Amino acid sequence: MKAVVWHGKEDVRVDNVPDPAIQEPTDAIIRITSTAICGSDLHLYAKLSPIMRQGDIIGHEPMGIVEEVGSGVEHIAPGDRVVVPFNISCGHCYFCDLQLYSQCETTRDTGKLAEAASLLGRGKGASLFGYTHVYGAVPGGQAEYLRVPQAHFGPIKVPEGPPDERFLYLSDVLPTAWQAVAYADTPPGGTLGIWGLGPIGQMCARIAMHLGVERVIGVDTVPERLDMAARYGMETVDFGAVGRVRDVVLEMTAGRGVDSAIDAVGMEASGSVVGSLLQTTRLQLDRATALRECMASVRRGGTLSISGVYTGPIQAFQFGDLFDMQVQVRMGQANVRRWVDDILPLLTDEDPLGTEDLKTHELPLEDAPLGYEIFQKKQDGAIKCVLKP
Repeated sequence: MKAVVWHGKEDVRVDNVPDPAIQEPTDAIIRITSTAICGSDLHLYAKLSPIMRQGDIIGHEPMGIVEEVGSGVEHIAPGDRVVVPFNISCGHCYFCDLQLYSQCETTRDTGKLAEAASLLGRGKGASLFGYTHVYGAVPGGQAEYLRVPQAHFGPIKVPEGPPDERFLYLSDVLPTAWQAVAYADTPPGGTLGIWGLGPIGQMCARIAMHLGVERVIGVDTVPERLDMAARYGMETVDFGAVGRVRDVVLEMTAGRGVDSAIDAVGMEASGSVVGSLLQTTRLQLDRATALRECMASVRRGGTLSISGVYTGPIQAFQFGDLFDMQVQVRMGQANVRRWVDDILPLLTDEDPLGTEDLKTHELPLEDAPLGYEIFQKKQDGAIKCVLKP
């Protein structure tokens, strides 16, 4: 089969690789019909070389048709249309019973590399599709076929009819955004600020307004992202056109700041020369521009929700200010299956979240390298690229 394979920094190729096969009774084989490039895939593309290996198949936002199931899989069958969550969870361990599926004890990598990659020496969470050798080294979903471990629990059966893009984002974008909004816990009548208007930020805004948040302020500098957000009723701030975002947000909120702030960017944040320099010189692994802006713009007693991915320590982290301001912080990988029952009914109805409007580019699988390039460089209005095997 053909698959998108990592060969080095900013070097992904579409190679011929062996077809996957059932290995465990709880496996399934899925024929992929759509698979998307995620913002966190850009970390693999350009940042996380030490924990990638040449030949790794990448991608963690797939859906398709069930081809084969193991003897232990009963809730899906060949011919079913399914979405595959990006994290691999067993559904029955201690953490899965707590609905913390991203911390699944059955699938988390307990090897020495995963432990070494954790600054606290605690290893990493549940295995992820196509995402490094510290998250299980499981072949990813940017391919023609995918072996799905723990398929007795993970895959989400979706109805026939609507196009893939109606359901595809159940794999990551929608539950990640839903969790970010839930963690932000914006009070009635309150204001939510969202830093980063890529796919996650766009859906955070739409979900928040669907759930009744009255005012949403979005921060970005890419014109196409700002335009898309404005179409859905968000107030926007172009950080490239203002002096300091904090001052603008404070002015918009009677000097108090937003009630809740979502960092939907993570370590890819731009806009800070110092942050870029620290990252380039390896004094700081991540650029924390968006995180610092969120912290500076949330009100006292407010909530900071972090869905953007970070991998390393942050220099001069303003912990004391957060303590003094009594800011609550919630964060983490999305517990995908925790939110499916809330989201799926919306997708089978009238699509109030506008999921089919998120895709800006559709490319054949063979053009995946182009998709990565334009997404990383924010060229040609790329907000969400979907690959079709």
